Amino acid sequence: MEMKPTPTRDGFGEELALIGKENKNVVVVSADLEDATRAEYFKKTAPERFFSVGIAEQDMIGMAAGLASEGFVAVTNSFAVFLTNRAYDQIRMDVCYNNLNVKLCATHAGVTVGEDGASAQCLEDFAIMRVLPNMKVICPMDTIEAGKATRAMIAEKGPFYVRLSRAPLPVLTDEAASFTIGKANVLRDGKDVSIIACGVMVSEAINAAILLEKEGIRARVVNMHTIKPLDVETIIKCAKETGAIVTAEEHQLAGGLGSAVAEAVVKNFLVPMEMVGVNDSFGQTGTPEQLLQYYGLKAVNIVDAVKKVLGKKR
Repeated sequence: MEMKPTPTRDGFGEELALIGKENKNVVVVSADLEDATRAEYFKKTAPERFFSVGIAEQDMIGMAAGLASEGFVAVTNSFAVFLTNRAYDQIRMDVCYNNLNVKLCATHAGVTVGEDGASAQCLEDFAIMRVLPNMKVICPMDTIEAGKATRAMIAEKGPFYVRLSRAPLPVLTDEAASFTIGKANVLRDGKDVSIIACGVMVSEAINAAILLEKEGIRARVVNMHTIKPLDVETIIKCAKETGAIVTAEEHQLAGGLGSAVAEAVVKNFLVPMEMVGVNDSFGQTGTPEQLLQYYGLKAVNIVDAVKKVLGKKR
């Protein structure tokens, strides 16, 4: 039975609650947004291991670092803009510098936050998180993959940042599919161009590939759910076999998935690239669909980028 579109925050919350029953070493620290992030599911399962600091993201990270230093797996949660911006110093010095077992779980990222507007639409989180030593960065494409990512990051030691959606996203992952941190999944094969996407843009990439196929262009679609550590091996394979790459992300063009892929391409196997993302702009108020269209984050925009990059192909 096909699942209806579901926010990835739901997959995170549900899996976290299950893990809370299994692993008594997992604790959750919240900054008064556990209902919106779905961390409240853990609170209902294990209230004695749930701590709220109120609206104080810096305190949340400090407490999580302290708990992690005592051997706990500390899971924090908030909106992406609050977690990455307000508590950046604590994330950098308390968590990453000490390589502590703290998981940063951020919802309400990108323009698909919608009507909350520019102040709540975080479009720079990949860039500022992936630059931190020891930090790993994940962006699941749907609710099932979000659950798999949650379990995988809790099982692995060290700092993690996972970006989750408020908006419902199409469910593309099979329950039996494997999830490996740092290993991309090829969802659709093709020989003419590779579209490498993450999060909400994966379904748009698949739609773009369907449109391109009608014009005789066969596009490979890659779900790059891990931004760091990046699956350089798959990127090189795509570059060699298709000769052109388009990246797609709900993030600033500077410093995100496109930049990470470009770094790998330049160092290893140079092919023409185009990037679909937000071009040096803040978000604004609107519905998720309106904003995806306004900022050029739809399948038709990926199609345009593919045609452009194919014009540069040798």
